[in-house]
Amino acid sequence: MYYVYVLKNRRTNRFYIGYTENLKRRLVEHKKSDNGIELVYYEAYIYEKHARTRERKLKQYGSAWRGLRRRLGFA
Repeated sequence: MYYVYVLKNRRTNRFYIGYTENLKRRLVEHKKSDNGIELVYYEAYIYEKHARTRERKLKQYGSAWRGLRRRLGFA
């Protein structure tokens, strides 16, 4: 499985969008560099291509990102 995930920094209220094949390992890596982060959302994909496409759409900060933020209550 491939995962697209959104992290939120509790201190700065900034978001980070990424994709990985191993979500648990990636979260540990993020927490080592900054313990103030939390996982707020993730999506699972069978194909890497679909995960990368979704990550790219979210990172463009267009309607895909606005829609997701609204759904999560961060609008």
